[in-house]
Amino acid sequence: MGIRTGAQYISGLKSRKPEIWLSGRRVINVCEEPVFKQPIREIARLYDMQHDPEYQDKITHICTETGERVSNAFLVPKSREDLLARRALFEVWARATFGLMGRTPDFLNVVLTSLYSNASFLEKYNPQWAENIRAYYRYVRDNDLFLTHAIINPQNDRSKPSHEQQDTFTHLGVVRETPEGLIVRGAKMLATLAPITDEVIIYTFPGYKPGDERYAVSFAIPIDTPGLRILCREPMQDGTRPLFDHPLASRFEEMDALLVFNDVLVPWDRVFIYNNVEAANLLYPKTGIAQQPAHQTGVRGLIKLQFATEVAIRLADSIGVDVYLNVQNDLGELLQSVEAIRALLHLAEHELEVLPSGEVMPGWVPLETIRGLLPKLYPRAVEVLQIIGAGGLLMSPTGADFANPELAADMEKYYAGRIGVGGEERVRLFKLAWDLCGEAFGQRLLQYERFYTGDPIRKRAIFYNNIKRERTLVMVDEALRMPNQQEKVVNA
Repeated sequence: MGIRTGAQYISGLKSRKPEIWLSGRRVINVCEEPVFKQPIREIARLYDMQHDPEYQDKITHICTETGERVSNAFLVPKSREDLLARRALFEVWARATFGLMGRTPDFLNVVLTSLYSNASFLEKYNPQWAENIRAYYRYVRDNDLFLTHAIINPQNDRSKPSHEQQDTFTHLGVVRETPEGLIVRGAKMLATLAPITDEVIIYTFPGYKPGDERYAVSFAIPIDTPGLRILCREPMQDGTRPLFDHPLASRFEEMDALLVFNDVLVPWDRVFIYNNVEAANLLYPKTGIAQQPAHQTGVRGLIKLQFATEVAIRLADSIGVDVYLNVQNDLGELLQSVEAIRALLHLAEHELEVLPSGEVMPGWVPLETIRGLLPKLYPRAVEVLQIIGAGGLLMSPTGADFANPELAADMEKYYAGRIGVGGEERVRLFKLAWDLCGEAFGQRLLQYERFYTGDPIRKRAIFYNNIKRERTLVMVDEALRMPNQQEKVVNA
């Protein structure tokens, strides 16, 4: 099929009947559910961009294997030019969503592409696993599918490994083998956008202990597989809020979900790892599935930070507070944060690393630096928005107030900003800012940025230990060398 249209994506959703639970009730028709209707439209718009002449050659390419046009997310990068082609897709889609949707289809399709490109890692454990991932990649690529993933165990007793939990199948594990495949039971999270995706891929994340063999499992299945239950978190919006009052929350709600597997059958040809703790722990660091999607999240994070910065600048300008030095200082700080992330992305795209498979990856150090900085820089942008907006963020009227002729004069007089900024314009700016920095929607975006890559403290510690191990502190040795020793070196 090649690249899908938005209509084909929506048609695919209508053809499936996954078990989705939202606020205590079963969702029967996901496309008509108010909470999901607008996010579905936003994802469909991304698929339609693949057919738009303005974007098609930037974000898709002709597959050499099939001769069909496919997304750049499925491009196995062999050069800097290939990486930049993928970056073009990341950037176009991130700009279309202002960086507010972190799990658009490109994210996991890049993960899957890395698994395919580095299937030789699986081959040494089980040749069939490698063949399965190669076949699954081609299936997703050729049908342009949208995946969700769940790789984290529920927050039960984090002090104990999976096999020591109170219930054997609190965490997702294998119950038994059958001629048709594995029967799995238990739960995984955090499946973002799960209700409006095509399939779910479960892959292992480091941390398995001896005794965890039944939990060391990776696979992929359709989202409507019998026995798979999707438990949605509380919605950040109910799908009925006006666009005027909630310009972002009404459009870009990314539903997160806990996936519960009630004796689900996973066919053997969809199994990628099973009963092997070593393979499960090494999959993440050895196949590029950490580093390659970090390129996508870095580009998306840049756009999101840039968007928040632009909102802060427009907010300050609308009420004339950007003449004050302290406000200029805060806004200058945000602008420099944006440029720092932009520079790190360019550096990553030039300091290339090559895997044994020949796959090219952006540089690990700059990408991991971005992952360490964004959990600090984005919350700071939100804080600056809150400081600049001050009490005005709490005092916005509604679109209905502006629509009432009896209130028109008051709306224009008392809600206007500096000269040239009318009441409606100023209020709409403040509502945009409030969606980012005050609403539950904005707080979810904030929490996402802090933890989307894992515990930032642990990640920074890993970064430190890797750098300490890989780099010699030669300048310290130079500085500690005695002057007479330096002279001997020169004379020699």
